[in-house]
Amino acid sequence: MVAFNTLTLDHVGRSFGGQAALVDLTMDIHGGEFIALLGPSGCGKTTALNCLAGLLPLTTGDIRIDDQRVDTLPPEKRDFGMVFQNYALFPHMSVAKNVSFGLQMRHVGKDAMRTRVAEALAMVKLTDYAARLPGQLSGGQQQRVAIARAIVTEPRLVLMDEPLSNLDAKLRLDMRGEIRRLHQSLGLTTVYVTHDQEEALSMADRLVVLRLGHVQQIGKPTELHSNPVNYYVADFMGYRNLLDMRSTRADGRAITVAGVGIELGGVASHHTIAADEDVVAAIRPEDIRVGTGPNAFTATVEVAEYRGSGYAIDAVTSTGQTIHLLSGESHPVGAALTLTVRPERVLVYPKDPDVPVGGAAGAAPEVAP
Repeated sequence: MVAFNTLTLDHVGRSFGGQAALVDLTMDIHGGEFIALLGPSGCGKTTALNCLAGLLPLTTGDIRIDDQRVDTLPPEKRDFGMVFQNYALFPHMSVAKNVSFGLQMRHVGKDAMRTRVAEALAMVKLTDYAARLPGQLSGGQQQRVAIARAIVTEPRLVLMDEPLSNLDAKLRLDMRGEIRRLHQSLGLTTVYVTHDQEEALSMADRLVVLRLGHVQQIGKPTELHSNPVNYYVADFMGYRNLLDMRSTRADGRAITVAGVGIELGGVASHHTIAADEDVVAAIRPEDIRVGTGPNAFTATVEVAEYRGSGYAIDAVTSTGQTIHLLSGESHPVGAALTLTVRPERVLVYPKDPDVPVGGAAGAAPEVAP
């Protein structure tokens, strides 16, 4: 059951020793939403989560739930559940006692506590593990205990800080589905921190992409996937080919760019671009095809990796620019390929001198409180 209508973050900021880790985060989170904070290490996403949780005081701004301030409340008074990256389970307590801890702090009666713990363990499919210690569980099972502990108190907001980062690939995939199922079945409102764009796209109702503490774009997964606002967001949304080029012609949104030994027609995304400007062209590997067609250019295969459903290929242009593409068939190293990409799948952005090409790699270092 949704516990509130709107959670508002109004110009929320946090600094450490005068260095800003989060700047002017302003957004509304609606009851029942699943929000993912996305970005590389040091972008401000965990700082934002800790500010929400009350683990860090705000430097600027305020946080309100249905127009009542909550940022002035201590963490235990906010009625939020938290799932930490390292699980943070009590190693000397059984699974059941770990899950019941929050209920004990709220002085819930023993009978009601037993019922709610049993229900929470059933939800995460750990009924048979109630008497075990955390050290007797796998990583995935420990994570489910942490989730059960967070939801058993029926919090009005659940906060998750990269909860799947310590799990192997198959477990991460399974747990993604479990978290989304619990979110929907219990009517939770969830704020989820991750650096994994695929994880965020598959789970969230809306994404918030952060860079150096600043919001870059907020929107639905389909919006950010298809129409990133700048090439930093494009980089994070899987546009691995970020080509440093120059615009040679401009006709409205239709742009022609040249550089790295090739010329491409593309579209200006979110920005007005004139001829003779430094730009970045962003292209997804899956949008590049082998064969003749629009925007044809040649490149030589340097690496071909089998990925089960096809091949991930790195090919190099005459100027040494690496092009990443996907192909349904293998091509030998050294083969000269003709590659094409539709102009509408070449997104062109102004070149921001403050963001290096390959923006995700240009994140700030972690700032410790």
